[in-house]
Amino acid sequence: MMVLSLAASPLVLVALPSLAAENDQGAQLAAMCAACHRLDGLDQGIPSIIGLDESKFAGMMAEFRSDARKSQIMGVVARSLSDAEIADLARYLAARQKRSERP
Repeated sequence: MMVLSLAASPLVLVALPSLAAENDQGAQLAAMCAACHRLDGLDQGIPSIIGLDESKFAGMMAEFRSDARKSQIMGVVARSLSDAEIADLARYLAARQKRSERP
């Protein structure tokens, strides 16, 4: 058992930096979103994007890019992001949990 965990540990060390890099990229991109969208998941007039399913988020961004979903601001934002950046952002947002509203 000890041999197996020692043998697997280099794989974990290789995988963790790439996961951290993806999260850093997603976090950096989400900071741009925070100018309008609350990153605690509470909806205060602008829809929350925290916890959205990755494919749903990516699909909405594609709709903003093509003007199938109308928003001047979101159209500009969606067109400014690469497919890889949208995927990083979608992963980051999907992994976040919404806070519950306080009474």
